Amino acid sequence: MKKYLILLLLQIVVIRICAQTNFDSTSFKVSIGDLEATKYLQDSTANALVIYEYGNSYIDKNSFQLVTKIKRKIKILNKKGADNATIEVYLFNSDSKKRKEKIKDIFATTYNLVEGNTVKTMLKKSEIFEDIYDENFTIIKFTLPNIQDGSIITYSYTLESPFIYNFKDWIFQERIPKLYSRYETSIPENYDYNIKLVGSLKLSERKHELKRNCLIAFNGFIANCVNSIYAMKDIPAFIEEDYITTKNNYLSKIKYELKVYKGFDGVVKSFTKTWKTVDKELKTNQNIGKQLNKLSLTKDLLDSNIRNETNQFKKAKAIYEFIQNSYTWNNEDSLFKDVSIKNLIKNKSGKASEINILLHNLLKENGVNVNAVLLSTRKNGLPTKLHPVIADFNYLIVEANINGKLYLLDATDKYLSFGEIPFKCLNDYGRLLDFKNGSRWIDIKINKYSIIQQQINLTLVKEGAIIGKINSRSTGYHALLERKAYFSNPTKYLEDFENEYEYIDVIEHTVKSNNKNDDKFQEYFEIEISDLNIIDGIIYFDPFIFKFFTKNPFQLQQRTYPIDFGYKDSYLYSIEIYLNGLYEIIETPKDMNMKLPNNTGEFIFATKITGDKLTIFFKINFKESSYSAKYYSYIKEFMSKIVDVQTKTLIVLKKK
Repeated sequence: MKKYLILLLLQIVVIRICAQTNFDSTSFKVSIGDLEATKYLQDSTANALVIYEYGNSYIDKNSFQLVTKIKRKIKILNKKGADNATIEVYLFNSDSKKRKEKIKDIFATTYNLVEGNTVKTMLKKSEIFEDIYDENFTIIKFTLPNIQDGSIITYSYTLESPFIYNFKDWIFQERIPKLYSRYETSIPENYDYNIKLVGSLKLSERKHELKRNCLIAFNGFIANCVNSIYAMKDIPAFIEEDYITTKNNYLSKIKYELKVYKGFDGVVKSFTKTWKTVDKELKTNQNIGKQLNKLSLTKDLLDSNIRNETNQFKKAKAIYEFIQNSYTWNNEDSLFKDVSIKNLIKNKSGKASEINILLHNLLKENGVNVNAVLLSTRKNGLPTKLHPVIADFNYLIVEANINGKLYLLDATDKYLSFGEIPFKCLNDYGRLLDFKNGSRWIDIKINKYSIIQQQINLTLVKEGAIIGKINSRSTGYHALLERKAYFSNPTKYLEDFENEYEYIDVIEHTVKSNNKNDDKFQEYFEIEISDLNIIDGIIYFDPFIFKFFTKNPFQLQQRTYPIDFGYKDSYLYSIEIYLNGLYEIIETPKDMNMKLPNNTGEFIFATKITGDKLTIFFKINFKESSYSAKYYSYIKEFMSKIVDVQTKTLIVLKKK
C-alpha cells in the first residue's frame, strides 16, 4: 500500500512538471501544452519565452525583391513579460525615399486558456501604427490584445525590400530565452556573401544544398541558389550586465556581408575593398583626407610663445591645451558628414572629428609626428578586421610620436589630461591612417593603472568623538571624474560630499591639484566624527568611511561575454585609529587575501595592532583591463568578498 502511494505521488509530480513545461517548440501552431505550461524550468527568472521562431529570406523570382517572412510564438509567463506583446518593426528608406522596405500580411493573435477552453483574440488592422523614426527608418508598431499571465501570442508578417544586396541578419539571442529559432535562406550563386556566426552559442543544425535554376532574369540569365538552414535550441536570454562594451558584439547571430555581386548583365561589382584602395579614397575624402591636409588654416592660430617653444613635448602639450580651451565640442561625433575645420575655427564650436583634426593639423604644422586614428566607440561595437568596412568607424583621435613615445590624444573634453582619451574610446583597436606608408591596426589600450588611494588618520579625543585627517589621491579615469566634479563647481562638490557623509563634519578642505586637466587629483580633509554607534559603553565602528563597492555588480548565474573594465584598476585604503588611552580593542575582523586565476587580480585585507594604534590596510588590484568569460565565476566571488569586507566589517571598542 505504501509503495502504491509513493508511486501515485511520483506520477502526480511528473504530470505536474510536464504541465509546467510541455511546450511545443516544433510548430507555429499553439498547443494545449503551450497554454497549460506555467514555468520555464531552465530559467526561473524568465518573464516571457519564445517557444518557436522562424524566418525565411529569398529573392522573389517575379519581383526580384528581397522577401523575408517571419513567424513567432511567445509565452507571456507573467505580467512583467507583457512588454513582449508590443512588436516594433523598422523599415529602411533610401536617402531619396524613392526606394523603401515594405511590410504586408501582418497577422497576430492572442490565445488564453479560460475554464479549459482556448479563447482567441485577433489583432485588428486599426491597431497597427506607422510612424517616422528618423530620416532613414519608418517604424511599424502593434500591441497584441487581451494579454494575461500565461497568454500565448503568435504573429507573422512579410517584409519586401528593394535592397537586394542587404541580406537580413538573423539574431538568435535576445533579452528573453528561446526554445527554438530557425532561419532559412535562399541566396543566388551570383551573390557572394561573407557569412559568419557571431557569439558564443553553437548551432544545433546547419545545412546547405544547391537548388538549380531558382532565378531567371529578364535577359534569360539563369541562376542557381544555395539554400541554407541555421537553427538553435534552448537559447539563454542575453542579460546585459555592467562592464560591457555593447551587447551587439556578443549576441549570437548570423551576419551577412556582401563581398561580390555578379550581375545578370555580366557586370561584376565588388563590395569588399582592400585597405590600400580605401586609403586612397580616404586621402581624397572631403571629410577626412582633405581636412587633414588643410594646414594653411592653422598658421595664425598660435601665439609666439607656443610656436617658439623648443621642447617638443612642452610644445605639443601647449598646443593640446590651446585646442581644449579655445574650441567647444558640440556633442556630435559625426565622422563622414559635413566635417569642416574652417567652420570650427570660425564658430569656436564643432564636431569631435573637427576638433581632433584641427589638433592633428596644428601639431603637424609645428613639427610633431602625428597620425589620425579611426576607431569605433564602445557602444558602436568593434570594427571588423576581415576587410575594410568604413561604416564601422564613428570616431577620430590623434596619435602623436614625441621623442619615441606614443600618445593618444583627444581634445574634445577640457578635463582630459595630455595622453588621455575618453572612456568611450577604449575599444580594443583602431585604424591608424598613414597616407604615405599605408594604414594599419593599432591597439587602443591604457597600460597605466587608474588608482584611488585613501589615507585616513583618526584619533579618539573623548567619549563618542573622533577627529581626523584624510588624504585622497586619484589618477587616470578616477581622477578625471573627480576633476570634472570639482572644477565645474567647487562649492557643489563640497556640499555633495557633506550630504553623502552626513556623520562627518568637514573642518577644512583643500584641493592640491591646480589645473582641471592635471593627470591626477589630490585633496585633503580635516574632519570630526561625532555620531558614533555606542551601546552600553561599547563602540561599533565601521572603519570604511569610503566604500569602493557596496553591491556586487555581477549577479548572473553564467556570463558568456567578457568583463570589460576598459582600464586596469587599483584601490588602496589605509586607516590608522589612535585610541588615545580611552578605549581598548575587543574585536577585530579576520585578515583576508584572495587572488584571481593566473594572478590577474588580488585583494588584501589586513589589520594590525601596535600599542594604542589600530591599522587597517585594504587593497584591490585588477591587473587586466578586460577578462574573458571564463573568469566570470571567479570575479563574481572575488567581488562578493570585497563587498562583504567593506559593508560588514566592524571594529568593536570598549571604554577603559
